[in-house]
Amino acid sequence: MIGALRGTLRSKDPAALIVDVGGVGYKVSVPLSTYYELPEAGANVDLRIYTHVRDVAIELYGFGSASEQAIFEALIGVSGIGPKLAVTVLSGMEVDTLVRAIANADVARLTTIPGVGKKTAERVALELKDKVVKIVPTEVAGPAGVREDVLSALLNLGYKRPHAEAALAQLGDDVTGFEELLRHSLRALAK
Repeated sequence: MIGALRGTLRSKDPAALIVDVGGVGYKVSVPLSTYYELPEAGANVDLRIYTHVRDVAIELYGFGSASEQAIFEALIGVSGIGPKLAVTVLSGMEVDTLVRAIANADVARLTTIPGVGKKTAERVALELKDKVVKIVPTEVAGPAGVREDVLSALLNLGYKRPHAEAALAQLGDDVTGFEELLRHSLRALAK
């Protein structure tokens, strides 16, 4: 199995890269988070690789960080999620945000990713809720992180920071999910 590739980036496209290693060009699919961190074509790259073997093909998936690869491998362990959907999920939001959404079982947030429906989001949250924080230790998983997301959403909706923060401050600790916090905050702001 191929675990890493170090070589020259021959071509760079969001769908796939070509990495030249000793005269052999390897086609590698990457999430957008890795794609945006890559140098221009012709530069040297060093990617972590997950090799997926199927009956008809061997596919390579590349990652710029260990945390991306770890979450990818956890995602493909969930029933109904293959490597292509896992790359789409990683492309849909940053790793820390994804970990926070899974750890808080924020189905509404997960369903904003193209290709992820309610049932898939629920399955991901159920199967990975306790695992993701161990895989990618982060302090963003928890009620404080969700409140920051709700504050960001309110600011994006055009509310002024002091008003949005005051609305969130009115809510007790029993309100924890993103969707629930957002709904209660909007009600408080409408008064």
